Amino acid sequence: MDQNVKREPVTQKAEELLQAFKKGAEFTQELLKENERLRFQLLHYQQGRADAADLPGLQAELAGLRNRVQELEAEKQAILQRIAQVEAENLDFANRYVEIEAENNSLANLYIATYQLHSTLDLREVLRIITEILINLIGAEEFALLLLDEKSMTLQAVAAEGLAPEDMPAFGLNQTGPGQVAHSGQSFFVDDISTHCAAPDRPLACIPLKIKDRVIGVIAIYKLLLQKSRFAEIDFELFSLLAGHAATAVFAAKLYSESERKLSTIQSFLDLLTK
Repeated sequence: MDQNVKREPVTQKAEELLQAFKKGAEFTQELLKENERLRFQLLHYQQGRADAADLPGLQAELAGLRNRVQELEAEKQAILQRIAQVEAENLDFANRYVEIEAENNSLANLYIATYQLHSTLDLREVLRIITEILINLIGAEEFALLLLDEKSMTLQAVAAEGLAPEDMPAFGLNQTGPGQVAHSGQSFFVDDISTHCAAPDRPLACIPLKIKDRVIGVIAIYKLLLQKSRFAEIDFELFSLLAGHAATAVFAAKLYSESERKLSTIQSFLDLLTK
C-alpha cells in the first residue's frame, strides 16, 4: 500500500510534464507558423522596397525603349520614302522606255523611208515619199516643199499637203519666213504652236534642205495633226535626218531628170542629122 501511495504522485507528475511538453510543442508550432508569416511579410516588404529603389532604372529603361521606338519609326519613314522614290524612278524609267521605244520605231521608219528616197531617181516619186514622211512620222497636216530656182533665185512650191502649190507665193532669199531660212541655212521653229497664227510667210517650222552648205530648198510646215500639240525632241532629230536625205534625193532626182532631158534632146538632134 505504501508503495502505491508513493507511485501516484510520480505518475501525476509525469502526466503533467507530458501535458507541458505537448503545450510546448503546440506553442513551438504556432511560433514557427508566425515566424514563417513574418518572414513572408518581411520578404514582400523588402521586394517592394527593392522595386521602389529600382524605379529610376526602370524609368531609364522605359525612356530608352521609347527612343528606340522613335528611331525605328524614323527608319520606317525613311524606308517608305525610299520605296516611294524607287517607285517614282521605276515609273520614270518605264515612261522613258516607252519614249525610247517610240523614238526607235520612228528612226526605224525613217531609215526605211530614206532607203525608199534613195531607191528612185524619179523626182515626183521622191516628192511623194517626202510627203508621206512628213505626214506619218512628223505628224504634219499642212505643209509645202519649196525648191530654189537658181535662175530667179526664188523658192517655189513643187509639192504641198493641205495647200495648193499654185497658191503658194514665191519667196526671195531676202524675204521673211522660208526665204530667210533658205538664206541663213538655219531651221526655224515657233515656241508656242497654240498661239501661232500660221501664214505662207509665217510657218510653224521651216527646215532648210542642204547639201553641205548649199541650200536647195526648204520644208515649211503650217499645221500639225490634231493629236499632235507640239514638236517633240524626236521631231528635231527627224527633221535633221530628213533635211539631209531629202536634199540629196531631190538633188539627185533633179540632176537625173535634167540629164534625161539633155540626153533626149541630143538623141532627137542626132536622129534629125541621120535622117
